[in-house]
Amino acid sequence: METPEQRKIIHVDMDAFYASVEQHDHPELRGLPIAVGGEHRGVVATASYEARKFGVKSAMPSRIAKERCPQIIFVKPRFQRYKEISRQIQEIFHEYTDLVEPLSLDEAYLDVTENKKGIESANIIAREIRRKIFEKTGLTASAGISVNKFLAKVASDINKPNGQKTIHPSKISDFLDQLPIERFYGIGKVTANRMHELHIFNGSDLKKKTKDELEKLFGKTGIYYYNAARGIHHSAVVPNRIRKSVGVERTFWDDLLEDNEINEKIKNLSLELDGRMRQNQIQGKTLTLKIKYSDFSQFTRSTTRTQYFSTLQDYEKTALQLWEQRPYNQPIRLLGLSISNLNTEGGKQISVQLKIPFPDYRDSYYDDNYSG
Repeated sequence: METPEQRKIIHVDMDAFYASVEQHDHPELRGLPIAVGGEHRGVVATASYEARKFGVKSAMPSRIAKERCPQIIFVKPRFQRYKEISRQIQEIFHEYTDLVEPLSLDEAYLDVTENKKGIESANIIAREIRRKIFEKTGLTASAGISVNKFLAKVASDINKPNGQKTIHPSKISDFLDQLPIERFYGIGKVTANRMHELHIFNGSDLKKKTKDELEKLFGKTGIYYYNAARGIHHSAVVPNRIRKSVGVERTFWDDLLEDNEINEKIKNLSLELDGRMRQNQIQGKTLTLKIKYSDFSQFTRSTTRTQYFSTLQDYEKTALQLWEQRPYNQPIRLLGLSISNLNTEGGKQISVQLKIPFPDYRDSYYDDNYSG
């Protein structure tokens, strides 16, 4: 059995971050079931723990959240406030290490194998970080500590909220053997159900499958499952990532059907995409149009050029051509444009784009590709 690489990795995850910010800033909401998101149309970005008791979850349509918890209070998101607090949290992280890899505004990996304060125990560092976050922001965080990112991520969810879990190297095998398969990071509901059908219910069951068996059952992802069952994960904490795509999306309050209105929205998306590309001084060769219909069915169409897209007119013209290739006419719920196949292959690194499904109430749409 391969021995997991011995590093000291912490995964810090804020507890119901967006909802907790709202409850902190608005004391009248404390102890009440709230959801950050749009009540009229949209999804739940984050639900408070009081709402989660009713089965309300992130990414759940607001309509279903209301059905499960009729007394739920929907709160409009405040982008700048969440960014402000996230920056404060990041400053605390960097007191200990510069090897910080943010996953979103509310969670990050930290490599503290060698840290600025010379503290040997990662467990102590995690406690200090959580205490400082609470003192500075009034919010609680949970943490997972282990020898790699995979194990730290799994551990941070064990004692939520406001807790932490350390998986010691000597305890990895026993911990994973008993861990329910649906609690493995990277195994979603659909995959977990399929594994249940294969009589794989925990890590011990998963470990009984050979690498060839898992690869045959799940493709290349099967190799990840094979390693996960053994606590093997070699990915390093990377402060910067190479961006692979840039995109903008809009979910509309009311479904769109008229061509002239849709064309205008596509032009607006093209304008914003062009602005983001110019701001980051990057270009791409593949443009993708995403359409989500009112029945939640989805259609995407891409085109790749030999030369980089470089002008607003390029984006507009190509996006409208892709729109004409749609399979049928139905009311449109969402439109998105993204550019990939970027000129970052030469090693140019920029911060990864964070995906946060918050509605922009000023223009009655969602920005699913907010760059934090």
